[in-house]
Amino acid sequence: MLLALDVGNSETTVGLFTDQRLERSWRLTTSPPRTPDEWAAALTACLAQSGHSIRDVRAAVVASVVPPVTPGLRDGIERAASVSPVMIDASSPLPIRLDVDEPLTVGADRIVNTLAASHTFKRDTIVVDFGTATTFDCITGDGRFIGGVIMPGVRTAADELIRKAAKLPATDLTPPPPARVIGKRTEDCIRAGVLWGAADAVDGLVRRIKAEWPTGTIPLTVATGGLAALVAPLSREIEGVHPDLTLTGLRLAADAVGLRW
Repeated sequence: MLLALDVGNSETTVGLFTDQRLERSWRLTTSPPRTPDEWAAALTACLAQSGHSIRDVRAAVVASVVPPVTPGLRDGIERAASVSPVMIDASSPLPIRLDVDEPLTVGADRIVNTLAASHTFKRDTIVVDFGTATTFDCITGDGRFIGGVIMPGVRTAADELIRKAAKLPATDLTPPPPARVIGKRTEDCIRAGVLWGAADAVDGLVRRIKAEWPTGTIPLTVATGGLAALVAPLSREIEGVHPDLTLTGLRLAADAVGLRW
């Protein structure tokens, strides 16, 4: 079995693959102080929950954008599964091209999103990834990452608003009433502002990206990431939600670098 981990600033997504099939996935809080033993225990518990043993893992692949977390996670995987994880980054031998000014600075999550999108959709694609930041990855059908956009993430913006405004209450990000934006309570006002604001910002940026798309075609726009299912229904430009796109990219990266499981 293949263990695939996408380490983001807020959450770490864990996927367990049998052959090419994603068996299960989990989301863990990314915690920089976590020790290798704590990572080993967390991963062991996840697999046990689904009826598997960590000893069934024959290979592991990791994409991380949180350098302080990476060493402890790597050591934790080695202790739990007795395999050395392969780290995916801009230097990995993948069948994609990072066609930007500074390719070595492209985040590992955006690299595997490019690989997954080019393999899955086989056409020009904008991947909107809803995480701590909301990223727009611009990918051509032949596997070129041509750049993108980074804006504050949905929850990041909401948390910062409540942190800076003393009288605004903490508010759960649940779906706002359909086709209604005017809130009658403070929590509804915040929810509408954050979620409808995010959806409209995404739509506006996607339209701008399409207007300067270099190939003359209209790209497909898809969403992934933890909050994709919450924002995508409010958007007019997002055409589909693919929650496991990044894990799919990690599985394809594992194939590309020669891992066997």
